[in-house]
Amino acid sequence: MEKVAVIGAGSWGTALSIVLADNDHEVRLWTHRIEQAEEINNVHRNEKYLKNVEIPKQIRAYHDLSEAVDGVSAVIVVVPTKAIRDVSKQLQAVLKQKVTIIHATKGIEPLTLKRVSQLIAEEMEQYTEEEIVVLSGPSHAEEVALRQPTTVTVSSKDAKNASYAQDLFINDAFRVYTSPDILGIELGGALKNIIALGAGISDGLGYGDNAKAALITRGLAEIARLGTSLGANPLSFLGLPGVGDLIVTCTSVHSRNWRAGNLLGKGYKLDDVLEQMGMAVEGVRTVKAAYQFAEEQDVEMPITKGIYQILFEEENPKKVVEQLMSRTKREEMDDLAALLNERYTQ
Repeated sequence: MEKVAVIGAGSWGTALSIVLADNDHEVRLWTHRIEQAEEINNVHRNEKYLKNVEIPKQIRAYHDLSEAVDGVSAVIVVVPTKAIRDVSKQLQAVLKQKVTIIHATKGIEPLTLKRVSQLIAEEMEQYTEEEIVVLSGPSHAEEVALRQPTTVTVSSKDAKNASYAQDLFINDAFRVYTSPDILGIELGGALKNIIALGAGISDGLGYGDNAKAALITRGLAEIARLGTSLGANPLSFLGLPGVGDLIVTCTSVHSRNWRAGNLLGKGYKLDDVLEQMGMAVEGVRTVKAAYQFAEEQDVEMPITKGIYQILFEEENPKKVVEQLMSRTKREEMDDLAALLNERYTQ
């Protein structure tokens, strides 16, 4: 049995806490809202984020971060990307011992274009990027909390840390693989949110399965194109944190990014959508980062560009679809051939 702190009591943090509790670990779930901690401890519920889910009694919620991490062997960071730096600084100040840091946040910081593992390493002086573990894959919190079969990947440049994280989480309902390609795993988990926004927009416009299938497939090509230009293994995008996460996020009403896109497709403005969602929509920030990445890397990402125009330039979604459909003719296999040639001719 391990003593573990989960930092962030949203839907995903709470669901991962349930997995850890099912594995007989002592789980400390930290939230910055004292009333949320009281709800979890007193009635064993977290109704805002996971309705009608009973939280195991061995999960103890904390409002004081120093108490939450005291004596733990691992810290699981599950907060929105925009909060990563601040939370990491707080952890730097209160952690008295070296622990394994695992994050389960899917995003990229705009402007700096840094991945979450890089942000944590920058703010926590005693850790290097190579030591940090990422957990990613097709995993709706609502289903994980109900112990429905789920499979994810953990990745770190430190194989020992990745193996430790695998052992920490794996059970009969939550299968965990390992991968050494942390770059590809983080990028796949972040960039798929862009395509999920697009899938929601497509559904909001009333388009059918043909349009969404095309969007997912060509979206995967964009993700792999950008990821490999940055040094990721292209095969990572064909795995769980790539195509697996892309499928589940683009096709389910559980997906915040799909729901946000759906509202945009129905004509709502971005500010109204974000207010109505009431929770972080990581894809919105990631669109900014990916658009900037594509410009700097000179990588063609027409879907990402179109979604950027809808979000931040108030372009009409139907007009963007028309532009995508009228692009210059090309050979579909060019993208895959280029990616594989780059990988296997080096």
